[in-house]
Amino acid sequence: MSLLSDLINLDLSDSTEKVIAEYIWIGGSGMDLRSKARTLPGPVSDPSKLPKWNYDGSSTGQAPGEDSEVILYPQAIFKDPFRRGNNILVICDAYTPAGVPIPTNKRAAAAKIFSHPDVVAEVPWYGIEQEYTLLQKDVNWPLGWPVGGYPGPQGPYYCAAGADKAFGRDIVDSHYKACLYAGINISGINGEVMPGQWEFQVGPSVGISAGDELWAARYILERITEIAGVVLSFDPKPIQGDWNGAGAHTNYSTKSMRANGGYEVIKKAIEKLGLRHKEHIAAYGEGNERRLTGKHETADINTFKWGVANRGASIRVGRDTEKEGKGYFEDRRPASNMDPYVVTSLIAETTLLRKP
Repeated sequence: MSLLSDLINLDLSDSTEKVIAEYIWIGGSGMDLRSKARTLPGPVSDPSKLPKWNYDGSSTGQAPGEDSEVILYPQAIFKDPFRRGNNILVICDAYTPAGVPIPTNKRAAAAKIFSHPDVVAEVPWYGIEQEYTLLQKDVNWPLGWPVGGYPGPQGPYYCAAGADKAFGRDIVDSHYKACLYAGINISGINGEVMPGQWEFQVGPSVGISAGDELWAARYILERITEIAGVVLSFDPKPIQGDWNGAGAHTNYSTKSMRANGGYEVIKKAIEKLGLRHKEHIAAYGEGNERRLTGKHETADINTFKWGVANRGASIRVGRDTEKEGKGYFEDRRPASNMDPYVVTSLIAETTLLRKP
């Protein structure tokens, strides 16, 4: 008799050409990921060849009950690390039946910015450092922490090894390999300063693909923590007190910044970002004021400053970039719960489309 694991791992290619496509979209909170699956007659690698689909928006906080149909437009395809074979994950955005992006569809506006000729010409690269916290189910307390209590102070946990310092590595490594399998440009992982907190990096990715890849990586992580019976938190300050928050530092460069003389271009871009500091903060994630306090490797939320190798700055420039006179910079302000479509497109808009 087959075990449940045997059936989950069935290789469909032996018996049918049909494949399963998991359609993924962002729900009404802007952070909840939803998905459902459908059968396709055969393998598909081009999202434009996939059928549109619909869902009940009244059940996701995205439409009223009397007019609940929301349409999914497939936008990006990744290999499915759970079903494997020719099965796929499909990142979608959401529209009304009339073809108008619904209010929580942030991808559509980002795509317009990234298709602007001035942005296309600069080939913007992004590398996003996604921090997150693993929580014990039912008690919502960090993994590895005594329930209702606290571990020793920060210091031994960052990039650490050992059963008393690193909690949840099996989840982290599973996620790393699953993202590589899926075709996501995940570039690394590390344990973070607060125990139970980890980080993965996506990039360098060009334009809108940075958002597609990060959302796909978030979805895969949600699925893996579901299997492990652990709760995934993107709260920017999950534990109050002398504990680091969680961010999504966003590294950015353009063609001009990567070329000789790019350091001057970088400084001009940072100046533009400073002029729109409040607008960026407003778009960089909810609850960020609990994280950006001027402590724990952050700049105060009301202050804009930049520096070389300064992790207490809003914008950090690496020493290699300063030395070589070209490269990239890191925007350290985005919270862990930011929308990458919003953040990446806003950085491009401010630095490339706004006049000095």
